[in-house]
Amino acid sequence: MRVAVTGSTGLIGSALTRSLLADGHQVVRLVRGRSGAAPHDGSVCAHWDPVAGRVDPGALDGVDAVVHLAGAGVGDKRWTAAYKREIRDSRVRGTDAVARACAACADPPRVLVSASATGYYGDTGARVVDESEPAGDDFLAGVCVAWEAAADPARQAGIRVVHPRTGLVVAAEGGAFGRLFPLFRLGLGGRLGSGDQYWPFISLTDQIAALRFALTAGELSGPVNFTAPEPVTNREVTRALSRALHRPALAAVPAFALRAALGGFAESITCSARVVPAALQRAGFVSAHPTIDGALDSALRTAG
Repeated sequence: MRVAVTGSTGLIGSALTRSLLADGHQVVRLVRGRSGAAPHDGSVCAHWDPVAGRVDPGALDGVDAVVHLAGAGVGDKRWTAAYKREIRDSRVRGTDAVARACAACADPPRVLVSASATGYYGDTGARVVDESEPAGDDFLAGVCVAWEAAADPARQAGIRVVHPRTGLVVAAEGGAFGRLFPLFRLGLGGRLGSGDQYWPFISLTDQIAALRFALTAGELSGPVNFTAPEPVTNREVTRALSRALHRPALAAVPAFALRAALGGFAESITCSARVVPAALQRAGFVSAHPTIDGALDSALRTAG
């Protein structure tokens, strides 16, 4: 296949690009820099400007699929009013640009896999949540609603659109777990908030496998939860990290301290979402790491 990827330098995008190239597929990276051949790996770069809403003419013409992952990191900075705008605008404007570029192609892609997140559901407590659950009412839920709607131009052009609502990706090299691993190695890990909140998670290996599955599984469209089938609480994650790294996990950070340190981002850490991958399972996808212990073991082995 010939696959275009945005966000190809991020945790998920770089792993996906490596996986596709290793299997002989062609990758077009949409980057903010100059178009041309990418160094070392054999991929090709095409220019796009998500803020201005521009994609190089013809960059997506003739590609089989587009995987759109780009967006400002929700945990990269404190949630000031300006950064919340950046979180939202980077997703909505970027998605609109990619969707319109797909729709304008003379030979359009068959599928657009356009990222979303389990933050769509907000705080749902301990009840099991699948793709039929309505949107929550907090900031991240509102972002996800607008983010998914921005892909409408591609949908209206008859392109199959999949929205992976991704949970916390378990990887040692980045994301939320990439920050937890060093703390636990130092014996400074512990539960966050009450510890009773459910954390939807997925191993990086399963995330990449699910993205590739979505490229060719024609029955998948719309929202698809990208999570492990056995969700766990933050307390259980804490215990699993302690076991995996052979370190005690005695610390605990109360919710008020998280709010003081992180501001609005603390919402995403203390809210509970017991999300299950119902659509993926119906389509026949089988998780390689259904448990948190398996996901952590995979992350540690991959990290060497």
